[in-house]
Amino acid sequence: MTADIIELARQYGRYGYRRITALLRRAGWTVNKKRVERIWRCEGLKVPAKQPKRGRLWLNDGSCIRLRPERPNHVWSYDFVADRTHDGKAFRMLCIIDEFSRESLAIRVARKLKATDVIEALCELFVSRGIPAHIRSDNGPEFVAQALRDWIVAVGAKTAYIEPGSPWENGYCESFNGKLRDELLNGEIFYTLKEAQIVIENWRRHYNTVRPHSSLGYQPPAPEALVWPAPKEIGKMQSLN
Repeated sequence: MTADIIELARQYGRYGYRRITALLRRAGWTVNKKRVERIWRCEGLKVPAKQPKRGRLWLNDGSCIRLRPERPNHVWSYDFVADRTHDGKAFRMLCIIDEFSRESLAIRVARKLKATDVIEALCELFVSRGIPAHIRSDNGPEFVAQALRDWIVAVGAKTAYIEPGSPWENGYCESFNGKLRDELLNGEIFYTLKEAQIVIENWRRHYNTVRPHSSLGYQPPAPEALVWPAPKEIGKMQSLN
């Protein structure tokens, strides 16, 4: 088992012993986290520093409290993350998540992303996943664009904008963005945009199907492929796009 722990720590350098324990159990080991922690320390493996509590993220009277997700497709949220390829050129990532299941629904990667690109990404997801009741975001120009707002209302969803300058009100997406940067972006050099698209998509699938999520009892958000029925509104949505 020690060899497996070392190998998992090598593969997933930003995972602590709790997530490694979850992966060991999934692989068939009968083990508790205290034993894994002892081996972890004996082998000199790094235990990530405990992060300070950020109660404001969840306890502020913001939209994360006012609009708590109750089921899949109840509340989605999206946000942008920025990075650069090796030549210094910037690219952006549009990250879309289901707040209830914590599943990463899509990460669209491009040099530039406009409101029309957001509509296109949402349209693809609505066809395969159905239309959520609410979509939460900050007040970035792409998200408050009138064309996007009108389109979202027309297909039967509602926008949920956070207070300006209050990223903690979009806490689910902010948390996801932090994991994306900490576990992938900070350790990768992308030489081309295509490489970034492939590597980021592979990470997204790993995040959904393998990575243990602490708030889900150390289970991944989407361990199996789910087939979502398309609602009646899809025909109307497609005609509007």
